[in-house]
Parts: sequence; C-alpha cells; structure tokens
Amino acid sequence: MRRIDISMPIFPGMPSFPGDPAFASAPLRSIARGDPYNLSGLSLGSHAGTHVDPPVHFVPGGTTTDHLDLGVLNGPCRVVEVGAPAASVGADDVARIPARTARVLFRTTNSARWASSLAFFPDYVGLTPAAATALVERKVRIVGIDALSIENDPSGTFPVHHTLLGRGTLILEGLLLAAAPPGEYVLECLPLRLRDGDGGPARAALVTP
Repeated sequence: MRRIDISMPIFPGMPSFPGDPAFASAPLRSIARGDPYNLSGLSLGSHAGTHVDPPVHFVPGGTTTDHLDLGVLNGPCRVVEVGAPAASVGADDVARIPARTARVLFRTTNSARWASSLAFFPDYVGLTPAAATALVERKVRIVGIDALSIENDPSGTFPVHHTLLGRGTLILEGLLLAAAPPGEYVLECLPLRLRDGDGGPARAALVTP
C-alpha cells in the first residue's frame, strides 16, 4: 500500500482562479530574528489550491464545509483518463465508468501541464453540462478534476456547478494527478473545518489497492 499525494502545494505565487484572492504568507515570529519560534500569518481564499466545493458554494442554504459528510469524501474511487485531443470531459467519458462508482476523479491533459509548470492556464479541460447530468444520474457522490474549476464556462452561468451541487454531488478541484494512473484507489480527503464555509482547502491523497 502506498499513498499518492494529489494535492497542490500552497505557496506565494501559486496559481489561483481569476478573481480569487492570491495566497500570501508573512513571518510574524522568526528564530533567525531572535524569536523563540517560527510563526507565519496566512491569507488565502476558501477555494485556494486543492479544495472541496460544498453545495452552499452555489446553492443558497446548501450544506457548508463544516457539515460535509466525511464518509463521502473518503473511500473507494476511480481515476478516469480523458486524454488528448479531448477539450472537455463529456457524457461519453462518464459512460465508461463502472456502475455504482461513488467517487470519480478525471485525469486530463491538465495534469501533464501542471507537472511542467504550476501556473494558471485559461484553456483547461473541464466537464460539459451533459457530463454533469450523467454523473448525477449515476448517483456519483463526489467528482474531482485536475483543474481549479470543474467547468470552463465562457457564459459565466456555471451550469456544471449548479447541476452537481444542486443534486448534492460534491466537487473536488485543483488535483494533481500526473502520478496517478487510471484505475481504482481509495480517496483520502479532509477539507479544513471552516464554520459556514463556502469552500474547503484540502489535503488529498490516493491509496493504492
């Protein structure tokens, strides 16, 4: 058994979704300056790096980060490869997923791009609305992707988020899956327990069978 860390590192200058606050870290105590210990002050958005989207992110009155079911976030999952030249993850890709799969992570060409440079790129691969509908029809509990957003929607109406979160399917974004070949794993994911949170920065790992 081994763990594959699929989390994005948190650091100044890390990629962030356009419009989201940038991560910042400032030393407040420093051993090098004569303090007895090191301590930093952090500033980040609730959707920084690898993070979970709870329903309240798009659904008024929806479940918040601190009330998410950890049983949904942890357990058997499947990594599904969607390679070049696919510009998006479609319903046909969802059709390849075995029945009764509760957790799905999509490994696209985004992962290879992250592996060469941790810089934001606007032409990332995301899900189509048809793929989102197919996932909720299959009763998938959580769906993840190797992009800072699960959809690349030029209209700004976010139909994929509304479909998934509106039906209670959680979203896991900002994954680094280059080291995780397609197949079956156990997902370990623990978002920060932010009270009334609309997002949850998380550490996520895949455990090999």
